[in-house]
Amino acid sequence: MMYRCSCRGRARDAALSHACPDRRRVLGLVALAALGAVGGLTGCGDQAAETQSLAPVEIDRATSCELDGMLLADYPGPKAQVHFAGQAQPSFFCDTVELFNTLLAGEQVRAVRAVYVQDMGATDWDKPQGHWIDAKTALYVLGSKRHGSMGPTIASFAKEADASRFATEYGGKVLRFTDIKADMVDLSGGALHDTRM
Repeated sequence: MMYRCSCRGRARDAALSHACPDRRRVLGLVALAALGAVGGLTGCGDQAAETQSLAPVEIDRATSCELDGMLLADYPGPKAQVHFAGQAQPSFFCDTVELFNTLLAGEQVRAVRAVYVQDMGATDWDKPQGHWIDAKTALYVLGSKRHGSMGPTIASFAKEADASRFATEYGGKVLRFTDIKADMVDLSGGALHDTRM
């Protein structure tokens, strides 16, 4: 069965002689737009899934540290997680010192998609839960008297006022993410300070 344009018989009318090609063009554009919309919806779904996969993941009793296998819930102080490209679940760290040591190591070549630390101004130091914040916008206190799982730690905060109050009470210096350098993160000690890592 062949479709025949009904406007061909009206060649006398100049305005209608171009109606069929224009109508075909419009229908073609509509079809392309529909395909683009379907593709766009697929892209939106992928983006939503990626955004969800980059959201911080809460620790539980079985969550262990990527570097040493320590159970995060067993130790005080701020914890961290890194979402590496090509990895379905984040890598967890039982201490921010381990986080910075990993991120600042010269041999670290995995692409980082997201990094989270805990806001110690909002959670309990001895049993921190939740309150994950973007590590790159957080404020840190280096050199305080407070200890985490690895001994002296780098306390993380969402608000500058909380970081300053912590530094006043426990000592240390308030720094931004980019201020922390490799020579500032020492992994010697461990939870009981009985080994060098």
